[in-house]
Amino acid sequence: MELLLNFLALFTESAPWLLLGLFMAGVMKYLLPVGLLERHMAKDDVSSVTKAALIGAPLPLCSCGVIPAAIGLRRAGASPSATVSFLVATPETGVDSISISYALLGPFMAIIRPISAIASAITAGILVMFAPKKTPTETPNPSCSNAKKSCCGSESKKNSEKEASSERLSATQIMTGVWAFSSGKLLQDITKWLLLGLVLAACVKTWVPNEFLTQWGDGFSAMLAMALIGIPMYICASASTPIAAGFLAAGVSPGAVLVFMLAGPATNLATMGMIKQELGKSVVLIYVTTILVTSILFGYLTNWLVAEFNFTVYNVAAHEHDMSHSLFYQASALLLAGLMVKNSLGPVRAK
Repeated sequence: MELLLNFLALFTESAPWLLLGLFMAGVMKYLLPVGLLERHMAKDDVSSVTKAALIGAPLPLCSCGVIPAAIGLRRAGASPSATVSFLVATPETGVDSISISYALLGPFMAIIRPISAIASAITAGILVMFAPKKTPTETPNPSCSNAKKSCCGSESKKNSEKEASSERLSATQIMTGVWAFSSGKLLQDITKWLLLGLVLAACVKTWVPNEFLTQWGDGFSAMLAMALIGIPMYICASASTPIAAGFLAAGVSPGAVLVFMLAGPATNLATMGMIKQELGKSVVLIYVTTILVTSILFGYLTNWLVAEFNFTVYNVAAHEHDMSHSLFYQASALLLAGLMVKNSLGPVRAK
């Protein structure tokens, strides 16, 4: 019973912020022209790398959905360095994950997370500029085709069609499309991992004593452990946040928690396989090494900032809150749960 109550409290706490993030993600997904992305990523220079990171950071693409999007950009003329920058920044953060980070971890973590993701992406992109280049593959690989069928509705052809027709759509049609994508396909793609994250956070709150992970709570060993836990996990940025809140409640430092939230969403076998296919083995090495090193460096920076300036990091999974008794939070939780149930009862068409 205690586990269920803890899960419901965490779900209710995060529901309105997740709904806000989903809506903002839908607006960006539906209205942002793909041609704009391609035009600003063509050069193999610092400017393109930086633009790719800044454009990719807020986009609502998970670690699988970013794969066909990145391949489409690469084959449309994006440089290898800009492609890698986009690949790092996009899954590590997003408007939906920022909003839930604010709800579960506080404003400081909601700010330092996208800053860390953008800096990591720019660093990776710059390093790729000096790596051996590989001619882009013209024939789509099978994993890309499968990803297009199953991930986030991010096929470049569909996006191009949206771009061409968006000017002819009325405001009502646009908002209808935004709602359909946000409450349908996007929510469906993250529901499994989001619920898993909330269950794990509730389990930590219910059963894990604070002393269990306190021994890892600070320093290099804690951050390396969080990176090694996060790297093999196939998880999106939003779903990693409640898990991170659970780690924080168990005594892990904010910096180590940030390492997990950066390394987990950005690294998985599918992404690394795509990079090897399109850009070569040397770029894979740069990709993984940069994420590992920069996430740990920003973990140290986070711990220093918290200690030096007394920034507050919420510990929602460890404390009781009155939000679960708020009518607004309860209504948001009921709406979110209803949308999840609706999506599970029937197929959701990609928008």
